[in-house]
Amino acid sequence: MNFNNYYWHDAIIKNLIIDRRSPGINDSILIEIIWPNGKENILSFTKVYWANLDLNFGIASEENILNAYSTNEDKVLTDLFLKWKGLIDNIVLNYYVIRLNSTGGEIKIISTGFKMLDTK
Repeated sequence: MNFNNYYWHDAIIKNLIIDRRSPGINDSILIEIIWPNGKENILSFTKVYWANLDLNFGIASEENILNAYSTNEDKVLTDLFLKWKGLIDNIVLNYYVIRLNSTGGEIKIISTGFKMLDTK
């Protein structure tokens, strides 16, 4: 399913894991999500090339998602390609943004793709 077709609002982020067991080969980010209907999934971003995690801590509340989207046309992507000076020009990348209900909270990821995995 397309990332933009999910209904993200009020899904809860239960856990976030950065997996660097194969650095440079397959850096990945896993996000455990509880959907408003109670179903749980793991959102797996594979072959991550860049991430920015602007998260808030120290307040006892769940981290709910406000909205999320992906695109393959954004200044952030352009800047990443310029930074690597041709080394990654042959790789198709997507930019994923997950906006959180907490003040200014946002997860931004550039990777080759994502998969929605079942938790059980």
